[in-house]
Amino acid sequence: MGVTGLDHVVIAVTDWERSNAFYRDVVGAELVELNRGRWAYRVGDQQLNVHGPGSTPDPVARDPVRPGNSDVCFVWKGTAEEAAEHLRGQGVEIVAGPVERPGARDGGTSVYFRDPDGSLLEFIAY
Repeated sequence: MGVTGLDHVVIAVTDWERSNAFYRDVVGAELVELNRGRWAYRVGDQQLNVHGPGSTPDPVARDPVRPGNSDVCFVWKGTAEEAAEHLRGQGVEIVAGPVERPGARDGGTSVYFRDPDGSLLEFIAY
């Protein structure tokens, strides 16, 4: 088969300034301005394309992504305890963890938290 990996997924936000700051400062994403009033959050070789206020993405899913209904896991370089410490240092509430979880590379240790719109995010350490 010709597929070699995952390129991007889509999330939705309600406030560009707040979400851009969160994904930059908490997740460590590079902010990339796209066309049609949109942003993307690049982490390594992967990207979150973002739909938000004033954006006009085309085409879109039959049931477009809504703010707060995404669930995204990022690989954390370091320990899950360091990820939790980073989140607390940014004033981000931890929903769960550190806790053992399966991931794309087998078992890891995860910390769960939410973005400003309520989407569930996870840092997994292998």
